[in-house]
Amino acid sequence: MKTRKLGNSDLDVSSIGLGIMGMSPGMYGETNDEQSIQTIHHALDIGVTLFDTADVYGNGHNEVLLGRALKGRREQAILATKFSYTPNYERISGHPDYVKKAIEDSLRRLNTDYIDLYYQHRVDPDIPIEETVGAMADLVKAGKVRYLGLSEASASTIRRAHAVHPISALESEYSLWSRDIEDEILPAVRELGITHVAYSPLSRGFISGELRTFEDLDANDLRRWMPRFQGDNFSKNVEIVDKLKEIALEKNCTPSQLAIAWTIANEALPIPGTKRIKYLEENTAAAEVVLTPEDLKRIENISPKNAVRGTRYMAEQMTLLDG
Repeated sequence: MKTRKLGNSDLDVSSIGLGIMGMSPGMYGETNDEQSIQTIHHALDIGVTLFDTADVYGNGHNEVLLGRALKGRREQAILATKFSYTPNYERISGHPDYVKKAIEDSLRRLNTDYIDLYYQHRVDPDIPIEETVGAMADLVKAGKVRYLGLSEASASTIRRAHAVHPISALESEYSLWSRDIEDEILPAVRELGITHVAYSPLSRGFISGELRTFEDLDANDLRRWMPRFQGDNFSKNVEIVDKLKEIALEKNCTPSQLAIAWTIANEALPIPGTKRIKYLEENTAAAEVVLTPEDLKRIENISPKNAVRGTRYMAEQMTLLDG
């Protein structure tokens, strides 16, 4: 596995990480803890080092699962988790007191005494970012956290936060179908030397080509409530995927690998999520796919910015995006 430097830190991380949100119930269909742990172990075996979770995924289940998987192998992993959502996504809190409570809960669930990369999951509009990051910086001083990150933050928020304490990573949704950060946010993080970590580089699995109809989604799959997967949007977006498949075939790779390679070509560190070893191996092999300028131009012609039909979240969730 190729590696790269994480922002302004001294951490070398795998060029492709693993997002484990989908390993918890209520996310993307049925789950199996033992299968998920085997997938995490295999990721470590093939050189994946960056593992991404959050306290709210499965209301703590996700962190507990990762803690179990890393038992005896903690030093092999760069562990990233997030705070700000209270249980069941009821509200967002960036209050310094909540920061201090959240870290203790995460450390306990993850069965570790430090977090490598600690993100604010969503920006609290009612608490100045300087206060939240100031509290996060205290965790660094206390040795409970090594480096800090933000998720779905605007360029101005990132700059204000970075002035309080160095921000090493910005995590945001980024894929061929989610490119709204390109105008202001990406230039800001590049200027500040912050690594851009891209979640959902396959647009929550849509670009993989595995999904052909809405009925392919399990009854408890959260994607059923996302506009891109509904009605006419679904069928129109499948048409884009089919055209991307043609380029993938020419490049002797899968559509998933093409999409992940595209994010890498755009300087991102992708963290595709999967519960299965089969797809883990497919996703990580994207590090070997080389896209030429001509390839990138053809991909752009097929899937230009804003080509996708439907927003990435429901309206209420879209309002929570600081960026």
